[in-house]
Amino acid sequence: MLTKPTKIADIKRSWHLVDLKDKILGRIAVQIAHLLLGKGKPYFVKNLDCGDHVVVINAQDILVTGKKEKQKIYTRFSGYPGGLKKITFAKLRVDHPTEIIRRAVSGMLPKNKLRDKMLKRLYLFPGEEHPYEEKFKIHPSASSG
Repeated sequence: MLTKPTKIADIKRSWHLVDLKDKILGRIAVQIAHLLLGKGKPYFVKNLDCGDHVVVINAQDILVTGKKEKQKIYTRFSGYPGGLKKITFAKLRVDHPTEIIRRAVSGMLPKNKLRDKMLKRLYLFPGEEHPYEEKFKIHPSASSG
């Protein structure tokens, strides 16, 4: 018996809600990246985007261990002279708390053309409120009886 190759029509995307309240950044970023990749699915292949939608709430309540709160520095370089920008973890948490999660998850995804498609299915919110409540409600037809 031969294994059938996965086609784009075979991919089914589900929705996951992740609450970051008092969770450690690196530990939860691995789990989010795993959901975006779709590695837990039986039809996973590397050359297709098999992942699910992930809604992340309470991004401002993420924890880091050790002295990373004060010492971790995010850098980016524009390519121009004087274009090196640095920002600390504490400042980024105040200004853009969702950017911390996006950068951590992005670093754990494969560096190829599919990374941007996967990150588009990552929905980040600093607080509890999000507009995707209807995606997580159980439909009456889906109940077991």
